Amino acid sequence: MVVTTITNHEFGKMVQAAAAKLNARADYINSLNVFPVPDGDTGTNMSMSMASGAKYERDATSTQVGDLANALAKGLLMGARGNSGVILSQIFRGFAKGCEGAKSLDAKGFVDAYANGAKTAYKAVMKPTEGTILTVVRESAQAGLNAVKNGEQDLEVIMQEIVTAADLALEKTPDLLPVLKEVGVVDSGGQGLVVVLHGFLEALTGQVVEDTLPDAATLDEMVNVNHRQSAQGKLNPDDIKYGYCTQMMVRIGRGKSVTKEFDYDTFYNYLADLGDSLLVINDDEIVKVHVHTEQPDKVLGWGLQFGDLQTIKIDNMRWQQESIMEHDEESTQVPVAEVKKTAESTQVKTAVIAVASGDGVEELFKSLGVTHVISGGQTMNPSIEDLVNAVNASGAKQALLLPNNGNIFMAADQAAEVAEVPTKVVHAKTIAQGMSALLEFNPEASLEDNQEAMEENLATVKSGEVTVAVRDTTIEGRTIREGDFMGIVDGKITVTDPDIEQAASKMVVGMLDEDSEIVTILYGQEGTKEAAERISAAIEAEDDEIEVQIYEGDQPVYPYLISVE
Repeated sequence: MVVTTITNHEFGKMVQAAAAKLNARADYINSLNVFPVPDGDTGTNMSMSMASGAKYERDATSTQVGDLANALAKGLLMGARGNSGVILSQIFRGFAKGCEGAKSLDAKGFVDAYANGAKTAYKAVMKPTEGTILTVVRESAQAGLNAVKNGEQDLEVIMQEIVTAADLALEKTPDLLPVLKEVGVVDSGGQGLVVVLHGFLEALTGQVVEDTLPDAATLDEMVNVNHRQSAQGKLNPDDIKYGYCTQMMVRIGRGKSVTKEFDYDTFYNYLADLGDSLLVINDDEIVKVHVHTEQPDKVLGWGLQFGDLQTIKIDNMRWQQESIMEHDEESTQVPVAEVKKTAESTQVKTAVIAVASGDGVEELFKSLGVTHVISGGQTMNPSIEDLVNAVNASGAKQALLLPNNGNIFMAADQAAEVAEVPTKVVHAKTIAQGMSALLEFNPEASLEDNQEAMEENLATVKSGEVTVAVRDTTIEGRTIREGDFMGIVDGKITVTDPDIEQAASKMVVGMLDEDSEIVTILYGQEGTKEAAERISAAIEAEDDEIEVQIYEGDQPVYPYLISVE
């Protein structure tokens, strides 16, 4: 049977089939991650992005393909997660632009729209790299154009040509990116697009596999939507030992109240006796403090002895807990409008929205001035819609986004473009970079000045991560065995060892140089404070002038996050 036209019926089947296949193949695509870490998430990101696009297309009432393509593009954009999801959304954004206003698509209309999608994707990436999804979309689009140019009008034949070219382009990705060849995998994003195109072909030929889209409940679980009763709601306010969350920023040596010269240990030790959850971070000019205490007056008085107070924030956590309990009794979800109304009442000028995972990490970010935390990171990239909703619900006049993960950059950049208020992105790649950037945040500065100052501070910190290898591999000449622990410094594997503490200690010692002053260890769900203290001892044995700070981060996947400043 010759298919010469794609109507709304065919297009809908193609989109739904592609989403179903991506859902079924997500784990396989995840396994193609170059690094053998347990957080490969390309398949999950692309699957969830396409599922969002498919829902928008499925809910659209128009019978025109151009309108359905636009709905698909909108859903993909709002649901896009990770760089792979954003690039996929850009492909179909270009596709939608290429068939705008079309009631149906003939062969030329379809391949022209797909080719426009390839062009749009290339333009969306600042530095396009061959051997990725971009190569697959470009070469498969060219195959479609060539088929039509040669007189082919059967869309089944054309789609087969596109799929064949995509398969061949995917096979070539290791030849274009040496790291893929060394590891022995094809590009994961390219594999995801190939799955989408196979779904299109199967829908056109009537050979759709029995894959099904995840239902709404499954999707909610996948994205870790927190519309459920707060675990904190079960905490009795009377059980809170230290009731005042106290934060201050001191300008060291400034003001009329200075009686002491700043010394970190002296400053820290006094505050440590006043409460718990203490965080003290400083540079040459300021020191930021977060502590839970019963004596906020003493905290502020202590700070005044070292400089004037630039910012102060004191929250009654017992009162907050009572409010949380009342809220959980009334509802499992706060409407965005209500969040916005509450935020507007505080008249926040600049919302600082960070992506982070782990209760301890989230608490650290809030202590440094973050106003909103989106739970996420590796394996759980927030969508563009998640980021936009956080900005819009903040009630602030402007916003800064801290992705703290390079795989969230593109989603954050897109979110900044469509948010209701002026928004800038501080391109922190790691939790450590995000914390370092926050030292330069000035609530009174302009959005542009804050972004510039915070991004300049990113280079002052080295970021290390310790995690376990999930498969045998060889990368950059290093042989890694499944079950070994890896030390990854600023994206490069520098250490492997069967013992996690040895891996961490070797990694951080290798990060030290003559300018190193402070090492911060965040131990996660698979780490322990005791092990962190032994790692600290190894650091101090290497250099007894290094100051080591240890915090419970509670982060998943990485037992230890270690930064050097």
